[in-house]
Amino acid sequence: MAYKITEECISCGACEPECDVNQAIREGDSMYVIDAAKCTECVGNYETPKCVEVCPVDCCVPDPANKETKEQLLAKWKKLHPGQTPK
Repeated sequence: MAYKITEECISCGACEPECDVNQAIREGDSMYVIDAAKCTECVGNYETPKCVEVCPVDCCVPDPANKETKEQLLAKWKKLHPGQTPK
């Protein structure tokens, strides 16, 4: 499933540069947001989601409204990174 950022976000911006998917994380009006259509949970790049690792307030959490299998996440990664090979 894609991740989401909860209301506990302090808008520190630590997560945005860690995301390898172009603009999956962006600054919203009052906090950062994750585009579920672009979030691959770092599948294809890393073993664990980087936003979770760097968030100082633990507000990057799985989004139960956007459940996806690892295979679906990898297919999304391939679509977002044409011609590249997953790590």
